[in-house]
Amino acid sequence: MRITSSLLAIALTGTILASPAHARTIAPAQAPSLSLDTFKKVTEELSSDAFEGRAPGTIGEEKTIALLQQEFQKAGLKPGNNGSWVQAVPLVEITPQNLSAITITGGKTPPALSFGQDIVYNTSRVLPRIDIKDSPLIFVGYGINAPEKGWNDYAGLDVKGKTVVILINDPDYAMEGLDGPFNGRAMTYYGRWTYKYEEAARQGAAAALIIHDTVPAAYGWNVVQSGWGSSQLVADTPEGGAGTAPLANGWISLDKARELFASAGQDLNAQMAAAKQPGFKALDLGQKISFSFDTTTKKTLSHNVIGILPGKTRPDEVVLHSAHWDHLGRCPAAPDGDDICNGAIDNATGTAALVTLAQAHAKAGPTDRSLVFLAVTGEESGLLGSDYYAANPVYPLEKTVGGINMDALSMGGLARNVTVIGKGKSQLDTYLERALSSQKRASDTDPSPEKGYYYRSDHFSFAKRGVPMLYFEGGQDLVKGGVEAGRKAAEDYTANRYHGPKDEYNPNWDWSGAMADVRLYYDIGRVLVTTTDWPNWTEGDEFRAIRDQSAASRK
Repeated sequence: MRITSSLLAIALTGTILASPAHARTIAPAQAPSLSLDTFKKVTEELSSDAFEGRAPGTIGEEKTIALLQQEFQKAGLKPGNNGSWVQAVPLVEITPQNLSAITITGGKTPPALSFGQDIVYNTSRVLPRIDIKDSPLIFVGYGINAPEKGWNDYAGLDVKGKTVVILINDPDYAMEGLDGPFNGRAMTYYGRWTYKYEEAARQGAAAALIIHDTVPAAYGWNVVQSGWGSSQLVADTPEGGAGTAPLANGWISLDKARELFASAGQDLNAQMAAAKQPGFKALDLGQKISFSFDTTTKKTLSHNVIGILPGKTRPDEVVLHSAHWDHLGRCPAAPDGDDICNGAIDNATGTAALVTLAQAHAKAGPTDRSLVFLAVTGEESGLLGSDYYAANPVYPLEKTVGGINMDALSMGGLARNVTVIGKGKSQLDTYLERALSSQKRASDTDPSPEKGYYYRSDHFSFAKRGVPMLYFEGGQDLVKGGVEAGRKAAEDYTANRYHGPKDEYNPNWDWSGAMADVRLYYDIGRVLVTTTDWPNWTEGDEFRAIRDQSAASRK
């Protein structure tokens, strides 16, 4: 069944919103209908071939920025960065060239490695040449140094000049529950590939190779190939990327990793099991790797797009809505020759939802607080745009009430539920539950916490600096077909479209679920700009202390 007109017409009521600290009466706010036409039109245009996959620093960015400025202005927003619609984000595009052969010496039968098929790598360092020569290969398990957990895979180890081989995710990712040393099945930041490279750099490694394994990585080798097979975008920092990653960082396929370990007289499965145990000792694989490549670097200014609906009485207090506009641009071609990664679901849908919400809020008129609509760049390259904004905020983070991040809205149809990524972390859950009750829907915890979605989208850039951010996805319990249909749809997207050329606009999509979710975003945002509450992280959460510190500056 499609979403009903009555559900689409749900407006805010004057009910009592209970928070963990108190209850507050929210004044009624009659909401205009959200425009499905706007949602569709902007999604289709952003994901068209004319935008060439919306890679930062390309003609696709120019077209995207122009479209968003036009749509924000037409919606009734004001430029959000001191009279400008954009915030410049300095990036560096690093392209490897003249790749040498990859050689491994030592061992019984060193594997032959082909770039792209078996191994991918690049650099985050702004250097003309990367030369890894006769670098000893050291298996460091999960590559984690977590003093607060009494865990150090680098204990007693000197990896300066060496190449560390690392497992993806956390040691306890395969647990059923959430009670392990690294939150059990739920990935921590220690499990993310970004952390693995950061820690390897801190340890002085020359290179770092992560063993790709589809289940703990949560995506296939094709995703690694499309993301690492050519140019890389990194933040343009004064130190040229030093300290954030080794000289070279990349991935090796699981099959070739098995060959590498077998050449060392080791069984990869046995070593994976050993690495899950406290006190794991790193393993010298008795082999050395050599490869080199030249780089060309191109400094570019990408852009976040910022629009604001100023508040009437407390305009310095802002409620944030965010979505990333960027995607991968050109990528490895599909069998039919299509090499444009259009990013229709990821994340033309979220960006179009941002425009749709801006239009609806402007039509309803300003309230007490300001609403900021932030379309960020560089998410696909490591949350670069949101991290830049959060480090250089136009609106002080201590005066940012909280926000909602939208990434890849579901086109599977209306669901009875939503999936909250990081459920229970902040008091924003209360606002979501209120909005859900008006739609007679429910919230569920993330069924795949091992995939680390909490650390893979732009809300994390704000969360780690103390700003409560709500991030949820369309649920899998579909009105048509139930959980089984929802799971199949999600698996089909991941296998056949995610980060590939076939994530394209489909005129036959069922928009009912996405529209219901956009209604939730609207209702939550409208309450947040009306109330005087300052939502916090729950007691004991990792980000609570930062938020508590910022409270003093608001008085």
